[in-house]
Amino acid sequence: MPPRRAITGRSQEPRQRFAEELRSLRANKGDSLRQLGDAVGWDWSLFGKMENGQTIGSPEVSQALDIYYGTPDLLLTLWELAAGDPTQFKERYRRYMALEAEAVSMWHFAVSVLPGMLQTEGYAREVLSAGGTDGEELLRQAEARIGRQALLAGPAAPRFRTVLSEAVLRTPLRNAQAWREQFEYLLQATERPNVVVHVLPFSAGPYGLDSTDVMFLRLPDARTVAYTENAHRGELIEEASTVERLQRAYDAVRDLALPPAESRKFITQMWEEASCDPST
Repeated sequence: MPPRRAITGRSQEPRQRFAEELRSLRANKGDSLRQLGDAVGWDWSLFGKMENGQTIGSPEVSQALDIYYGTPDLLLTLWELAAGDPTQFKERYRRYMALEAEAVSMWHFAVSVLPGMLQTEGYAREVLSAGGTDGEELLRQAEARIGRQALLAGPAAPRFRTVLSEAVLRTPLRNAQAWREQFEYLLQATERPNVVVHVLPFSAGPYGLDSTDVMFLRLPDARTVAYTENAHRGELIEEASTVERLQRAYDAVRDLALPPAESRKFITQMWEEASCDPST
């Protein structure tokens, strides 16, 4: 098959295309970055980073620019494509991200850190920073992580179930306000029809996944793949017998966890404690 002929000559890579469109719209308007910042009400340096591809900003910024340029939903749509583009992730994660985007359901277990699907930006940045990520790479990876959450939105969104070890909820952020906001966001997530959250309390005793975060993806062809991760590496597992062994361990952990209603009460109590604790 011959290669597809380029029509517009613009990039087919979502993040780069987003930056190109931002540069083109500002050039056509005749604004400097400072003039754009003054007109839209955002720091002009942010627009410079967005046009250089260093960051994609937030959806609110894209909406504000759509209003200013008179391009209804154009930039917001390009932002969504850039946020969901697997090429923004490190190479070893890209195969997994491509499969994640196809999944019809997801099951997750967390040992010590909330799943990226349920993290606030403040939580994501602090966790990534603790792992040694900083500077522009920190901003890029935090945005990529938050962008993945779009998979859980909309009428065709997959079902997402997570079992959280109590240790996840007992490990606060250094930023107390960001920690409280994370609890609030988690509680809001438990109200979504396609999201189920369990808490595995310390009182459940030993369990088989005590050192492994794992995500199972149920794919449209009825296959299930698993992704395991620790502090140093992640591994995509597609071999059926290995995935099945992990699923049996996961099922045993879920049997030990609190039901969703009790889990929500548990999380609410933790949030209240964090809100009342004078040290936070």
